[in-house]
Amino acid sequence: MLISILSWLLALSFLLAVLGIACLVLATLWIAAKAQRLVPPVGKFVEIDGSRIHYVDVGEGRPIVFIHGLGAQLHHFRHTLFGQFAPGYRLIALDRPGSGYSTRANGATGRLPEQAALVRRFIEKLRLERPLVVGHSLGGAVTLTLAVEHPEVIAGIALLAPLTHLEPGMREKTGLLNIPSRLWRRVMAYTVAIPLSLRYARPTMEFIFAPQAFPVDYMVDGGGWLGLRPVHFQATSADVVAIEQDLGRIEQRYGEIAMPAGILFGTADRVIDIRIHGEPMRGKIKGLDFEPVDGLGHMPQFVEPKRVIGFIERVAGRAFPSPQPHDNFNEPTG
Repeated sequence: MLISILSWLLALSFLLAVLGIACLVLATLWIAAKAQRLVPPVGKFVEIDGSRIHYVDVGEGRPIVFIHGLGAQLHHFRHTLFGQFAPGYRLIALDRPGSGYSTRANGATGRLPEQAALVRRFIEKLRLERPLVVGHSLGGAVTLTLAVEHPEVIAGIALLAPLTHLEPGMREKTGLLNIPSRLWRRVMAYTVAIPLSLRYARPTMEFIFAPQAFPVDYMVDGGGWLGLRPVHFQATSADVVAIEQDLGRIEQRYGEIAMPAGILFGTADRVIDIRIHGEPMRGKIKGLDFEPVDGLGHMPQFVEPKRVIGFIERVAGRAFPSPQPHDNFNEPTG
């Protein structure tokens, strides 16, 4: 009798567990479908080494390529900056592989040299002539890797609140995103990760934007909903795991960077500390344009777009050669 009761309880527990997992999977798929409905693709696609890259490309003139940070997407620049630049620039923002609507090639790891090499191939595919590259947060680390390993394809770098150094406790700081196992990462992505991310979306965004307010239009116009999809979670987790494999080596080579470079960093950034990732860069890149902004947090492009554009255009003024007079130009005569 006791064995029968135990068997029944075990069967019931198993059934409830299966139902619970099924509910989580269905909730995940529903949230992902809603995200794609609210924030559909807005740009073009290009195939690069097995990855399908989604990007926006507007304007004409000197090219500027924008690389977003961890868990973000191209709307971090398209929504905040693109409509406010002066004429004379071609502005291109891409979703990094696995983020937004870009897919990551089978076997890709998300390591910094891999992502930098893909950006190089992207630049070559679009036939951009030595663009200025703007990188935010983790995108700053990708941009620095590009400047170190592929300096010949770019004219300069402009970094916004960049990740520049390995620091103690980085694994603990990234929390549940640090999942080394691909299988476990996938399991988490399709069960608990997305419902939990939705549940804590507001406090998470409030922390990231602090001390400034979380913009009311961020989830749709800023693309925030796109982070609430399993593929995006898997790519973000892979990026977190990959950081420590290369960043320590890359940071030893910052002194090799000879191109025009600038860093804009908020002194109140709670995500990436200016004392660890900003101030030490002053002595590592010759001629660095370093702009600390008192009281600013981690998302300057949302909070201070005009300041950010002024900073980017200032670096661009050093990166791009001045227009030369036409060879056949003649002074008017009276």
